Amino acid sequence: MTDTTRESASPASDTGDNTTASDTDDNTTASSETVTGGQTGTDGVHLGHVHLKVRTLDRAVDFYTDVIPDLRVTERVGQFVFLSVGTHHHDLALQATAAAEPAPDAESDAVGLYHVAWELPTATALRSAYERLRERGVAVSPVDHGISKALYADDPAGNGVELYLDTRAENDRREWQGRDTRFDPTDLGE
Repeated sequence: MTDTTRESASPASDTGDNTTASDTDDNTTASSETVTGGQTGTDGVHLGHVHLKVRTLDRAVDFYTDVIPDLRVTERVGQFVFLSVGTHHHDLALQATAAAEPAPDAESDAVGLYHVAWELPTATALRSAYERLRERGVAVSPVDHGISKALYADDPAGNGVELYLDTRAENDRREWQGRDTRFDPTDLGE
């Protein structure tokens, strides 16, 4: 994956901030209620977990628990490992697959998962995640979207990962305005 591919995606789907029910597909009820990322909807609906296929479970677990320190293993069963950052049984499910299986291809126009985004609580946490990724030799693309500062990378299996800090309040901005500029993650949290 190249950095430009990850940079070009609109973060609206990542933060969920500028989507209204009327912008969604025909299976929803139209309303003017704004959908906000990371929160439970008025009817109790929320994203339960993400399930990723990986080549090597231990390598993937090591990657995710290192990059996202609050993420912990809750259960291991056969070819599956379940991890959580809170009270859910799991926020992330990892499933081992054959090593010969092809990696995800973010370069293609194929339909599929682009990346999984993890919101971090502070600028210091985002800087620390950047440092851990670089220590691992992982290529990182830091992008300031104006509403968030994001780090884009791939996990060891090639799955896209975004780690971001929501900056809407500090920038007095609620909607993404097409801004995608580089920033230096080592300047965060100072």
